[in-house]
Order: sequence, then C-alpha cells, then structure tokens
Amino acid sequence: MEQKLARLKTLLAEVVDLNAAAALLGWDQQTYMPAGGTEARGNQLGTIQSISHIKFTSDEVGKLLDDLVKETAGLDPDSDDARLVKVTARDYEKASRIPPEFVAEFALITTRAHEAWTEARAKSEFPIFRPHLEKIVEMGKQFISFFPAADHPYDILLDQFEPGMKTAEVKGIFEALRPRQVELLRAITSRPQVDDAFLHLDYPEKEQWDFGVDVVTRFGYDWKRGRQDKAVHPFTTNFSINDVRITTRFEPGSGVSALFSTMHEAGHAMYEQGINLAYERSPLAGGGSLAIHESQSRMWENLVGRSLPFWEHFYPRFKELFPSQLGNVDLKSFYKGINKVNPSFIRVEADEATYNMHIMLRLELEMAVTESKVMVKDLPELWNSKMEEFLGIIPPNNAKGVLQDVHWSSGLMGYFSTYALGNLVSAQLWEKISQDIPDLPDQIRQGRFDSLLHWLHEKVHLHGRKYEPQELVQKITGSKIDAAPYLRYLQGKFGEIYGL
Repeated sequence: MEQKLARLKTLLAEVVDLNAAAALLGWDQQTYMPAGGTEARGNQLGTIQSISHIKFTSDEVGKLLDDLVKETAGLDPDSDDARLVKVTARDYEKASRIPPEFVAEFALITTRAHEAWTEARAKSEFPIFRPHLEKIVEMGKQFISFFPAADHPYDILLDQFEPGMKTAEVKGIFEALRPRQVELLRAITSRPQVDDAFLHLDYPEKEQWDFGVDVVTRFGYDWKRGRQDKAVHPFTTNFSINDVRITTRFEPGSGVSALFSTMHEAGHAMYEQGINLAYERSPLAGGGSLAIHESQSRMWENLVGRSLPFWEHFYPRFKELFPSQLGNVDLKSFYKGINKVNPSFIRVEADEATYNMHIMLRLELEMAVTESKVMVKDLPELWNSKMEEFLGIIPPNNAKGVLQDVHWSSGLMGYFSTYALGNLVSAQLWEKISQDIPDLPDQIRQGRFDSLLHWLHEKVHLHGRKYEPQELVQKITGSKIDAAPYLRYLQGKFGEIYGL
C-alpha cells in the first residue's frame, strides 16, 4: 500500500503543478495581460488544462485508486491518507466523465468570454457578451450530459462548487430565509434612514490602498506568501499554499469599497495560507467548498470589518487619512453609515441585509437557463424585472445589471448560491467562536486578531479539502448549515442600528 500511495502522490503532484501553472496564466489575464493576448492565452490555458486532465484521468491513476480504496478501508477514516484517497477518488470519478477536448475548448471559450465581458461591462452593451455567454450555457448543458441524471440538472453544476449539496437543499434554505429577510427589510424601511453621504466623496486611492494593506496585515495575511494587485472584479487565486494572491478595485465616489474588497479577499487568502503544509501539491490543498471559503471572506469583511469594535480601534487612523471627508463625522455616525441598509444595484457593494437577495436572483436565473426555460438574449430584461421584484429597484443600464459579475464569463455556472451559504456559515461559526473566545470584542477593540485567526486556523483552515462542507460545519458547530444564527446576527445588528 505504501508504494502505491507514494506513486499516487507523485502523479497527483504533477497534476497540481499543471493546474497551478494554468492558474498563474489566469491571474495574469485578469491583472496585467494586454487585451491582444486573449486568443494565445486561451490556447495556452486549453493546452495546459487538457494535459492536466489527461494525466489525472489516466488508467494508472484509476488503477491506483481502485486498489487504494480497498487497501485504505482499514485505516482511520479521518487519517490524511484515507481522506486523500477518498477525495481523489471522487474527483477522478467526475473528471473521467469529461473528455479532454471539452476541457481545452472550455478554456478557450471562457478566455474569449472574459475579454468580451470586460469590454461589454465597460460599454454597458450586453450584445458584445451575449454570443459568448450563449456558448458557455450550451457547454454547461453539455457538461451536465456527461453525468447520470440528477434530481435536478442544476445539481451537477452546484456539486462542482459545493460537494454533496443538492439544489433542493439550497432552495429549501433560501425559501426559509427569504421571508425573514423581507420582514427585516420592511421593518428597517419603516425607520428613519441612516446618512452615509460622507462615504460618497473623493477618497484618494493611495491612502485607501495603504490603509487596506495595514488592516489585512494586522489580520494576519502573510505578504511573504502573497501580494495584492488591481482587477476589474476582485478575486483571490493561489498557486501554492505559499503563494496566495489577492486583488482589489477602486470605485469612484466610495471611501470604503476597496477596503472591504481587500478584507474580503484577504479572508479567502488567509484560509488558503492556513492549510496544512503537508497537503502541498495534493488534492487536499484547497478550500472545503466555496461556501466554506465564503464564510471566511464574509466573516473578515463583515463580522469583523463592519463591526463597531473594529472601528473603535481603526477609525481614528482612518479619519486622520481623510480629514476633509470625515472631519465632522463621529464614530457612531460612521459605523451606521458603513452598515446602511439600502437596496443597491451592485452585489459586491450590497449591505448585509440585502446581499442574499442578489444571490437568490442569480440562482433563479441560472436554474432557468440551465433548464432552457429562459434564453440568454432575455437575461437583461429578466434581470431587471427580478431586481424590481426582489429589491424594488431597476438597474439604469446593463453594467449595473446583468453584466456586473465576472462569474459567467469564467464559466462558473452553479457558483452563486455559495455566497449566501457562506454568509450563513460565517454567522454559525461566529456563534461558536464567541463561546470559545468570550473576550473577542475587546481583543478586536485593541486591534488584536491573533486569537481569532488561530481559532480559524485550527478549526477550519488546516483541514483543506479533507472534509465535505456539511461534515466540517457539523464537526465544528454541532449542526449542518443553519440559517438561524445568521438571522439572529442580522436582527441583533440592524435592530440596534435602526432602533427596531
């Protein structure tokens, strides 16, 4: 068994290296690559990803897994080797259904689509992006056809990002969540609105950048194993546990958008940097799922970064940097301003009380196009009608509507629900953290985050992909993903801000 395990690990390390090379090309595409490089980059990604796919789905890997599934049956099921075989066997079973030609074509199609989306968003012209999105949707349906029929075709897309989760489960969670969030929103809108005009002034980029860097350094983001750059849509990527990079973007007329973007992406990155180094160059290196990943980014961005204790420590320095914008704004007014509840067009700028409504909208649209109930050409109009239904507002243009997210251009159909699930998990973990570290608010007031990061490192980060998401959440909190802690969090926070 030891020889077979060693051989499997060698083969898997080569696959991980190829995937890291592809990820590096993807990072460059979204940060520094000139637009003229699109076609060549698509071919490069297609070549590398198809080679990686062929190596991973080889007969040798399949035979090793067949043998090792049986031979590791007597091991502790939670041992690293047993989990490596289990996770890899699951990945192999799925990957072996997908032809390498499909992988190469998908890489080329999505590379072209990303550049088309960037242009379409800048010009607010959906027709530029439409043919690319139509091809991506077509390929998504082809991808589904590679697998046995599921309870819902969307299950197969969702499983790519949230292993083991079913569409029915997600819909059930959202159906229970939505009326409670609508009720909270109605209560908030009955109260006097918070003034946040001071946030919508000119804030110099350099000071914003420097402040964000200082904050995430204090959080624990390791700059010796990471860096930050600008991107059209913020993202985090990694090429190793020791090379995890973040990006941010600056919005004109916003004093905190880049800061919260930096905190959000640093939450993702600290997760990746905290994975057990023994998992380097193996399928266990990575997040347990996208919902678990989002729980980390949303926790640092919102439960920490939008909290009063955080700003009790950081606001004096922030005010020093921007005296003309904040000179007459006291701490309580600032805190209320950054937590103002107001339906808005852009998901990544949305407040915590309305954010999940953006996700539910996208989930409905993705399911509809997957089932061929909606055509791509009709998405802009349907998007706007759903925005009016869910949030009571209509985007003034497609850049603030159907074109605002990068995900579809990257082929990430099935992804969006993980954002809302991540919100739920973040609050669920936070209740457990608050029990284990009762003086955490005082630590945050002092600008100390080491205990929090250590807790997350031990309970979440170290495990990488060792456990499925529901399994991990249950191990930590005693129950599977549950909306109740998140609702308690929203009601407590916004009840205090709006005097409910």
